[in-house]
Amino acid sequence: MAGLPHYKMSIDPAFARLENMQRNRYKYFRWNRKTAFVSFIYIIVVPSAVAYLGYATDGLWELRGKRRGNPISER
Repeated sequence: MAGLPHYKMSIDPAFARLENMQRNRYKYFRWNRKTAFVSFIYIIVVPSAVAYLGYATDGLWELRGKRRGNPISER
C-alpha cells in the first residue's frame, strides 16, 4: 500500500538501540558533577565569551563600502 514504510534492507539493531536511547534520554537524566559543569559552561561561559568578543571588537571592522586598497580596520 502507498504510504507504508517498505524496508528493502533490515534495520541495524545498533541504530535501533541508539534511536531508543535518544528518544528516552530525558527519563534517565540525572544532575551530577559532570552534567552541572557542562551545563554551566554552555549556559554561562560560552555566551559570556561571545558577548565579550562582540563588545571588544565593536567598531573595529567596517566591511561595507570598501574599495580595493582601503583598509578594513577602523581603529
